[in-house]
Amino acid sequence: MEKLVSRWCKNKPLPESYIFPPETRPGNLVVPTCNTIPVIDLNKAEGQNRTHIVQQILKAGQEYGFFQVVNHGVPESLMNESMDVFKEFFEMPWEDKAMLYSEDPKNSCRLSTSSVNYAREKIHHWRDNLRHPCHPLQDCIKHWPQKPIRYREVVATYTIEAKKLGLRILELVSEGLGLESRYFGDKLSESEMLSINHYPPCPDPSLTLGIAKHCDPNLLTLLHQGDVSGLQVFNNGEWIGVEPLHNAFVVNIGNQLQIISNNKLKSVEHRVVTNSRVARTSAAFFIVPSEDSIIEPEKSLVDDAPFYRAFEFKDFLLHY
Repeated sequence: MEKLVSRWCKNKPLPESYIFPPETRPGNLVVPTCNTIPVIDLNKAEGQNRTHIVQQILKAGQEYGFFQVVNHGVPESLMNESMDVFKEFFEMPWEDKAMLYSEDPKNSCRLSTSSVNYAREKIHHWRDNLRHPCHPLQDCIKHWPQKPIRYREVVATYTIEAKKLGLRILELVSEGLGLESRYFGDKLSESEMLSINHYPPCPDPSLTLGIAKHCDPNLLTLLHQGDVSGLQVFNNGEWIGVEPLHNAFVVNIGNQLQIISNNKLKSVEHRVVTNSRVARTSAAFFIVPSEDSIIEPEKSLVDDAPFYRAFEFKDFLLHY
């Protein structure tokens, strides 16, 4: 519990264990906020513009691995209330959060800091993290935080709406790839994980990272990044910032979707930078295959030889 960044970081210099090597730290380079990552109006997918929206999603998945969606059907009031609850959780007294703190990645609902490899990593990430599964909801919810009092009720509703949105986007992706609309239903999108990141103000953002560069190992990610910037995507040899848009979700392609599409879509590296002024809280919903799912390139998308061999998803996670 004492290791949580938010517990000890106020008015202290950046510890050496949080300083990244020169080649991976963000430095003082000004990263432009990107206006080219597509913003897609999902409301138009229900009318005569559906084909155009499908093509937009596929192109974004090919060129960036990222896009933002607006008019997506998740109520703005629910998004705002959920973000308020997440912030309220991290602002609670330490004793109210202590029972959730764990460094054991096998704990299904746990509050931790940096990454799952905290004990073994040489450099730590400037973040605290609350993470828990959301499926099956009736089993998972019993292990969620009991405080704030409204956490379970609000977040349960939010996870249901986020999963519906994720499946809707996957249906559009299926159409774009020429597959059956329910191709990614059932086991390929069975599970859902919620990861809430809290990045306190940092004394020197040029030397550290909230999350180091990585690709997501799941199928699809939906991110509610609030109103504070920090997410950066690697594109054409440079880092570009993803602008926080009001009431939008950032969507990115996971490794499993790249594999199934046989590289028609790409899972790209991204990272999170810190700032010295305000805390940033974000919530990522991971749409995840069941562990016994067989992942392989869809045969109809293979021209010559597939880029990947078949494997069980749980084996991928072991290596990841």
